[in-house]
Amino acid sequence: MNGRRACGVLVYATPMPAATTIPAPSRSTAGAPLPAGEPAAPWPLGALLRNREASFWILQALGWSAYFIAQLVAALFFPEKMGPDKLRGYLYVLIDAAVCGFVLSSLLRFAYRRIREQPPAVAIPLVAALVYAAALVWRLFINGGYTAFMNEHESLDGWGRMFAGSLISTYLLLCWSALYFGIYYYESAQRARELTLRTSALAQEAQIKMLRYQLNPHFLFNTLNAISTLILDRDNDTANQAVTRLSAFLRHTLDQDPMKRVTLEQELAALDLYLGIEKLRFGPRLRIRHEVDPAALAALVPSLLLQPLVENALKYAVGPSERGATLHIGGRLIGQRLLLYIADDGPGLPDGVSVADGRGVGLRNTRERLAVLYAERARFASQDLRPGLRIDIEFPAEFAA
Repeated sequence: MNGRRACGVLVYATPMPAATTIPAPSRSTAGAPLPAGEPAAPWPLGALLRNREASFWILQALGWSAYFIAQLVAALFFPEKMGPDKLRGYLYVLIDAAVCGFVLSSLLRFAYRRIREQPPAVAIPLVAALVYAAALVWRLFINGGYTAFMNEHESLDGWGRMFAGSLISTYLLLCWSALYFGIYYYESAQRARELTLRTSALAQEAQIKMLRYQLNPHFLFNTLNAISTLILDRDNDTANQAVTRLSAFLRHTLDQDPMKRVTLEQELAALDLYLGIEKLRFGPRLRIRHEVDPAALAALVPSLLLQPLVENALKYAVGPSERGATLHIGGRLIGQRLLLYIADDGPGLPDGVSVADGRGVGLRNTRERLAVLYAERARFASQDLRPGLRIDIEFPAEFAA
């Protein structure tokens, strides 16, 4: 390509070579994934916490250790109620209470595995009954600790005192149960969300590939029809060149994954392969001008994004006109966004007709492809130049790392 610079923009006419070589996609560009982000590498603690069994026992140990420390600190802040001679005995009582709480709550967990799938009307009474029963057992062990380690027999002074003391134990175990079910239902919601996201990503990938592959038969039909016309006109040399260039272009499309991106420079090189085929068909009626900001050449774009737009322009601007048309292919950076446009000086749109009314498979598929890839972050607009038509595509500018 021969070119000149004007106002910081690279402007050049494009003579079609007999064969065009596309730069080999590098690992850092052609292999760059589309905006569906990939999860970061897991860190060791995160990987451990994703193991539900391990995370339960870690939280269980930390929780009951915190209970033991809180009770011990409270006793140290009020030594006048206990005296230093009883502090050692109370330490054993706290160990007894923490160990029993750890064991009983672990047993509750096994019971909750059967209960948590039940409807609330069944689960809530069962949880309340199990918690109170566990609290009574826990209080029995705590009172036994007072007797064994502190010689306080009055704490076993009647069943009434024990049942009254079990209210505190019930409250603690209810808090533990609420935390258990809260974590369980939160994890369930997260797993459902991750499953939905994975399903959505797979559906998005399938839709992108469908839209890309839908263009290939459409383009192939038009090109083979043009080659057939050349053969009928006994223009065998031109038909042979068209077949050669078609082979090179199709080889390139097969090598490109619809889920990968290429640099704008590579996209334009692939587009030149296609235009080389069409140049043989239209001859001097097809005039091409590239108006690309050099700074935009390194930006990443979905592969073969521009080809259907160019094909549409050739069909409606160059094909019907005896004088042909000039095709403008441009791109530039606007802040953090990349603007690409295809413009022609053909007849434009008839009065009362818009691009949304349907001007070929290419425009519709490009619009849908942008919606799938970028959602509301992409802009697809048309402008009737009178004469001519301009299609603008704008989306966030991204570059290979």
